Amino acid sequence: MNTFVTIPHRFDAVICLNGTIPSDEVFEHIMERPLIAADGAATQLFERGIIPEFIVGDLDSIRHDVRETLMTMSEFVHQPDQETNDFEKALAFAESMLWKNLLVVGIHGGDLEHTLNNWSVLMRYGRTMHIAVIDQQRIAIPMFESFAYEGAEHEIISLIPQPTARITTRGLHWALNDEHLALGSREGARNRATHPRIEVELHDGAILFFCDAALPNAPHVREAASAADND
Repeated sequence: MNTFVTIPHRFDAVICLNGTIPSDEVFEHIMERPLIAADGAATQLFERGIIPEFIVGDLDSIRHDVRETLMTMSEFVHQPDQETNDFEKALAFAESMLWKNLLVVGIHGGDLEHTLNNWSVLMRYGRTMHIAVIDQQRIAIPMFESFAYEGAEHEIISLIPQPTARITTRGLHWALNDEHLALGSREGARNRATHPRIEVELHDGAILFFCDAALPNAPHVREAASAADND
């Protein structure tokens, strides 16, 4: 039987990427958190009247007039390295600030390959940081170990393999019992909770876990204690 430890509920910071960013209402919920704009995302935020505390990247996408205006209002962190994209640069900056419980907005939008690359970065950094992505009032979290989640009865839950996973579940309408999921053959989308608490035993592989957003806090996820002990 697994024992679990709770991931911190409070987001340390918010990263905004230059994709489709959410409504002003979402930003109102998280306005007390440090806001990191990944390069050109600063232009979108500025046009909304939102001033990020930090602007990180190679700074080739931010509009010139916006950059000039924000020079005295935001801290610019120039990272010209072309081997990493702006999402990676923003995550590395957050890590340097000891912010490891992060909310990400604007992860998709524009070219599909850009979105897919961002998802790859998410899975890579999700091994060492607690990263939640919000879109359309839904949250996605990379998970690499067994976990428990406390949400709401009847909540829609999705378990998307990355790229494969072997899973046992408790508290879901369509239960999985040591079953294999794999991209391209079988996914675990749009299941439903039959109890406020569900458990996902991840025997092998990794998943993206989707649940409802409950801002300003992170989802109430508890990782298997063995995973926490390795951090």
